[in-house]
Amino acid sequence: MGEPGLGALLRGWRERALLTQEQVAARAGLNVRTVRRLEADELRRPRSASVRSLAEALGLDAAELSTLTRAANGPQESPGPMRPTPRQLPSDAAAFVGRVEELAVFDDVGDAAMVVVTAIDGMAGVGKTALAVHAAYQLAPRFPDGDLFVDLHGFTQGMAAADPADALARVLEVLGVPGESVPQHLDDRAALYRSVLADRKMLIVLDNAADEAQVRPLLPGAGGCLVLVTSRRRLVGLDDARTVSVDVLPLADAIALFTGTAGAERAAGVPRETLAEVVRRCGLLPLAIRLAAARLKAHPAWSVRDLLRRLEEHQHLLSELRAGQHSVTAALDLSYKELTASERRAYRLLSLHPGMDLAPDAAAALLAGTVKRASTLLDCLLEAHLLQEPAPGRFRFHDLIRTHATERATGEEPEAARHAALARLLDHYNRAASTAMDLLYPYEADMRPRLMPDETSAPAVADAAAWLEAELSNLLSLAQLAAERGFSEHVRHLSATLHRCLRTRGRYAEAETLLERALSAARTAEYRTGELEALLGLGEIRQMQCRYEAALEDSSRALAIACAIGHRAGELRALNGIGMVRGFQGEYTRASDHFAQALDIARAIGHRTGELDALIAAGNVHRIMGWYEKSADELARALVIARSIGHRTGELRALLGIGFIHLGQGSREPATDYFTRALDLARATGHRLGELDSLNGLGHLHRLQGRYAEAHDCYKQALRLACEIGNSNWQFEALHGIGRLRHARGHADQALDCHRQALDLASELRQPSDQARAHDGLAHAHAALGEHDHARRHWTEALTILAALGIDWTEETGVDTESIRAHLASADSPQLPAAGP
Repeated sequence: MGEPGLGALLRGWRERALLTQEQVAARAGLNVRTVRRLEADELRRPRSASVRSLAEALGLDAAELSTLTRAANGPQESPGPMRPTPRQLPSDAAAFVGRVEELAVFDDVGDAAMVVVTAIDGMAGVGKTALAVHAAYQLAPRFPDGDLFVDLHGFTQGMAAADPADALARVLEVLGVPGESVPQHLDDRAALYRSVLADRKMLIVLDNAADEAQVRPLLPGAGGCLVLVTSRRRLVGLDDARTVSVDVLPLADAIALFTGTAGAERAAGVPRETLAEVVRRCGLLPLAIRLAAARLKAHPAWSVRDLLRRLEEHQHLLSELRAGQHSVTAALDLSYKELTASERRAYRLLSLHPGMDLAPDAAAALLAGTVKRASTLLDCLLEAHLLQEPAPGRFRFHDLIRTHATERATGEEPEAARHAALARLLDHYNRAASTAMDLLYPYEADMRPRLMPDETSAPAVADAAAWLEAELSNLLSLAQLAAERGFSEHVRHLSATLHRCLRTRGRYAEAETLLERALSAARTAEYRTGELEALLGLGEIRQMQCRYEAALEDSSRALAIACAIGHRAGELRALNGIGMVRGFQGEYTRASDHFAQALDIARAIGHRTGELDALIAAGNVHRIMGWYEKSADELARALVIARSIGHRTGELRALLGIGFIHLGQGSREPATDYFTRALDLARATGHRLGELDSLNGLGHLHRLQGRYAEAHDCYKQALRLACEIGNSNWQFEALHGIGRLRHARGHADQALDCHRQALDLASELRQPSDQARAHDGLAHAHAALGEHDHARRHWTEALTILAALGIDWTEETGVDTESIRAHLASADSPQLPAAGP
């Protein structure tokens, strides 16, 4: 019998060490998803550096390391996919009946190499979602690449219709796109979504759509995908979409549904006309019929006539309502009155949850009870058909039932009780989010708000990454509710706690919205520390978006507040933020001054993460300024700190900085080593910005050494990633590098196009130093083409920019005042220089 596989070995050693997957990932400096995939044998061959890091994290001896290495290098018998095939369809209706004509519409879909869209419309409660899901299960075998289910909340009471951009961000992550690679803007997200689906055959259900505008960005562009859309409106504006209008059930089907749900024995011997009258009292609506049948099933002593009498009594009281609402409300009232007192309370309070679904622990918080008791109540409501369970352990209301439950909560729960329930829910999510973030990013714990200890222990979050993925949309909905209801401290806590999570996932728009709510709440409450935290976060998010003026304004305001209230850690973070923006704007001396101040504060207060950030930023600025010895010392110290506190992102940034020092000094072999190590670390930890930086550095190295094919591959990878992320700064770097490469290969005309695009980006970003670099690239290309006047003009413009900045150099070797003046001097000679820097 051979040795166990890699996954079994890792799992056994981890359990021996009494470590969770999150703890192993943190110790090894890996993404927790990497650890999960390794244990599940879903990764073919991990990198050797990752294997060594895992061995250290697990405390393996030499023999065990040898065993692990053999398992990592050996072939997998059946390597699994990088991600499981998505299967998101909720459970099919247990007693689905009828709809033969509607289902026949789908008989000819799924085989053509084109996108097929079918829009299903009908009134509330008529069974649109049940039809779509039932049809989807029948068609699923034709779509081997999986299925997606997206609830768009177009008509959900108390919830805003889903933003297509937010929905795309969630779907792209499910499809395997890392969060940092999700672009910022809706159109870019939609384009990436279409690209990802282009070669896949998937079935996509878009449920509860508000209108065509909400749906269009979520439609694939090509390939053999099928899209089913449900809406209360007829979506005639969707081009080439087939429409299926769903009416109430035919009488025979309605009776069959009632009998199937209540049990055939309960309807045995009952006159058909009596059964017909029951389903007519339910408006022939599937939702109302299921509710009424569930009541009969729950009361063995009732006859069908007893049920009919109760329905008649309720409908008499509800005669002012329109037909559909009239029928469903009657059935709901009947179901509600048959609940126990504790079940009715649970029904009311669960409707206060603002998210799309909830788990038992959140229900326990709302109900002020244990998770075990909450689970029991959830099961009771599920059995009464008042809740749905679309996925194991996740519960939600149908829209009409949520409306009914909300009305009951408003009418029967005192305002104080509702307020207290929401406070408990927010407290629960605050503590759970803090626990998850501390597990994923322990080295940044001092940068997040801490909760006051109380008698309730923090919730156990066994898999922090999975919990955040499942609950992130709920957390954002809760933050919005907290802002609307005056829970200012909860808004502050959620915005600061989720800041890193949203940044890492590239969800900048949502992060900005959340921080702006926190800022408004803090200002309303005149809470200066909360205002400081929100401004710091906004500055960092806007810097990531390359919105430098806005970022500078936010960070400057934060600095003023931090100084005024004596918040040294806030002052440190603001100085680092301002320095970063100044550096991007080419004001290196001012940036260096800010980093020096930040470094002094960090050391004075013992803030290791702040010291790390300041050292790395200062080292990079000093490298650009040509102070290589000082830069190398700062980055080396940063590398020591990063490794000592387990800050893998900091380690990555330090490796990159040292690599660029070697590149600038012409030491190509050590530069290659550092860039390669950085690229391995970036990919192992899912850090896409670090991957971009590494690819850019390796591209430069390959180009300078004449390895043009390898250079082109690096630059193209970097350009693709930069476009996916929506990062204009890295698009500039990739295009500029490709321009230099094309010039070196003798294609000056193609180089011109790249440098023009790069100049446009640098101008949009207001990065004058990069504008000077792009002008230099254009000048060299024009010179190679014999266009002397154009070359002189661009070199002159580059000199003017550098003079305005008060500097003589840029971060790119060969783009400095001395070199440019030499080129201009040569411009007066018969032969202009043709070689690039």
